[in-house]
Parts: sequence; structure tokens; C-alpha cells
Amino acid sequence: MRRTPVPLLTGTALTLVALGAFAAAAPLAYANDGNDGHSESLEVFPSSADPGTTVTVNTLACGSHGHGVGDANSLGAGEFQLNPSTHKEVVVGQFTVPHHAKAGTYGISVACDNGRTARGDVIVKHRSPSGHVQTGVGGSVGPDTAQVTAGAAVLAAAAVGGTWLLRRRASGAQGS
Repeated sequence: MRRTPVPLLTGTALTLVALGAFAAAAPLAYANDGNDGHSESLEVFPSSADPGTTVTVNTLACGSHGHGVGDANSLGAGEFQLNPSTHKEVVVGQFTVPHHAKAGTYGISVACDNGRTARGDVIVKHRSPSGHVQTGVGGSVGPDTAQVTAGAAVLAAAAVGGTWLLRRRASGAQGS
């Protein structure tokens, strides 16, 4: 008689229970996205930015021909204005991520003149170094022709010497 290992059944059962719990909770998470009738989403582009990047936000919360004031104080960027865009009922505004901003997620909010609000997040990334890194020996700058020529000469001499040594050994072995 063949036995199915208990840990295999237990692991499978636990996985199915976890997936079932996730599937049951997912509609609740999406249904309760913070939109309580007074707050709407704020689109942030780019949603992930380096310090010094100009970020554009837009929302439908302010309505047609509406205006609003954005708040990026959590990031250190201060307040910014939102004005109607060329798209129907969309207001748009911009701010610049300060150069001193540390990496992390920051909440950005908008208060519209009609009393509605919108909220979104911007993720500040670490700035990648640019240019050549001065680390000492080795080159990220480019090849040095003299060094490349010297290296090639050393390799050629080693190849010629190795070939000569092997041929000498082979001829000496035949003479015995």
C-alpha cells in the first residue's frame, strides 16, 4: 500500500487556505481604496523619481474648470497650484523633488476649490552616480594604448616561451 506523505498534504492544504483567504480579501481591499466620497485618486507621474525631477500630478477631483492647491510639504517641495488642463475635467500641477530629499515614499495631497481632495504617493529613489568613478588602479575612463600594447607583448612572449618549452621537452623525451 502506498502512503502519501503528510507534510505534502499539509503544505498543499495550507497553500489553498491562504489563496482562498487572499481571494476573499482582495475585493474588500479594492472596494475600500480610501475613496470615501470626499477623496479621489491623484495620478503622479513619474511615480518613482530621483531628486531634481519634475513631477506632474493630475486628478478629476476638482471638476471642470476647477482649481486646487497641491501639498508636497512631506517631501519638502512645498505647495503648488493645479489648473485646468486640455483634457475634460482634469486639473494638473507640477512640483520638483528637492535635491536634499531622502529615499522613501511621500504622500502628496490636493485640496480643490470645490471642497474635494485627492491623494497619491511619490517614491523618491537614490540618485545613481554618473560619470567616471575615481577608484585608483584600473580604468573606467578608457583603455590606455601603451598599457594595452605592453600587455599584448607580455602575452605574446609567454605564448612563444611556452611553445618553445613544450617543443624542447617533447624533443628531449624522444632522444632518451
